[in-house]
Amino acid sequence: MTPVAPFYLFVPQDRSLSAEYTEFPSLKEIFPVSVLGYQTHRDQFAIAFERSEIVARLEKMRGKTPDSELHQHFGTEDNRDWNLATQRARLKEDKSWKAPILKVAYRPFDWRWSYFSYVTMDFPRKELLKHEAGRENLCINVTRQTKASDWRHAVVTDVPAPAVFVELKDGSTVFPLYLYDDEINGANGDLFKGRHPNLSRIFLDELAAKLGMQQEPRYGLPKGLTAEDIFHYIYAVFHAPGFRDRYADSLKRDFPRAPLTADRGLFHALARKGRELVALHLLNEEEAPQINQFVTKFRKPGTNLVEEVEYDPGNRRVRINKEQYFEDVPAETWSFHIGGYQVCEKWLKDRKGRKLSYDDTQHWQRIVVALTETRRLMEEIDALIPAWPLR
Repeated sequence: MTPVAPFYLFVPQDRSLSAEYTEFPSLKEIFPVSVLGYQTHRDQFAIAFERSEIVARLEKMRGKTPDSELHQHFGTEDNRDWNLATQRARLKEDKSWKAPILKVAYRPFDWRWSYFSYVTMDFPRKELLKHEAGRENLCINVTRQTKASDWRHAVVTDVPAPAVFVELKDGSTVFPLYLYDDEINGANGDLFKGRHPNLSRIFLDELAAKLGMQQEPRYGLPKGLTAEDIFHYIYAVFHAPGFRDRYADSLKRDFPRAPLTADRGLFHALARKGRELVALHLLNEEEAPQINQFVTKFRKPGTNLVEEVEYDPGNRRVRINKEQYFEDVPAETWSFHIGGYQVCEKWLKDRKGRKLSYDDTQHWQRIVVALTETRRLMEEIDALIPAWPLR
């Protein structure tokens, strides 16, 4: 059963702004298919830092250890939606049992390994299994409502994300850009899988009319625009500080709405900025090579064990134990939030008691670059927009 997000009562400070905001299409109107993020109800079992940990757990499930001992070993319990004995039997019968082992988003900038299947999870979500797991896709993850003081609740993923991805308390909903069709017979009798944009025809008609553009006959995309262009445009607008400030009250009350512009030049300029943001937030080294141009250092030898996570603003250092720290960490980047998470701090605190590998230290420094660049791009997006509301 999908949990229902609590209703929060917000009173808009300016009724005229609220009326203006409701004229924009909602994400629910733009993307016909959306779904709450996955829920394992046993993260310590279904999610791991390393792929090898998942493989070891599955092999133990496929072995002869009694169920009672496995429950104790994994820290699991049977419930209405999941039964260990049933899932063990299913796993043993599956000749391609390793196929569901894949990377998932766990928290912003924190990718982990999972067994993305009902074998380990209560709710992997059929929409995520069909349209995102092992697929090429982009998704916007947002919350429907939030009690946070500021709205900063939009983040991209290209792998499945959980129901607590954007906020710990408020359900995170996934809006995929593409939908994948089932296998169908082609003209020559061959089997193929296709995909099409998860963009409503009503929205595409409105966008094309706004931009004064003709539409492609198959899906209704404005001619000259791709589905990714539209995704990137929306992502950029959602990161505009002016948008977040102007519609702050309304953004906390329901799924965000995307204002459209009639200015083609502005649309393309914002789409380019959105594409840069997406590349940064996915740590895509090919499209955002600057993420490897570190602004920080981690050079003092030691155990690399995360024992404490503390920021020293005077020296701009993030300490992980008594001897070791990251240097030259900008204060604004350290305090940067995505949704309900202070990203740099959260990533490290989730690794308390673990030793950071070389790859871990490199990854964290890439996060710092990505968030520092995000701050720059947000300012540039605001500078592109001449006035609100968009014209």
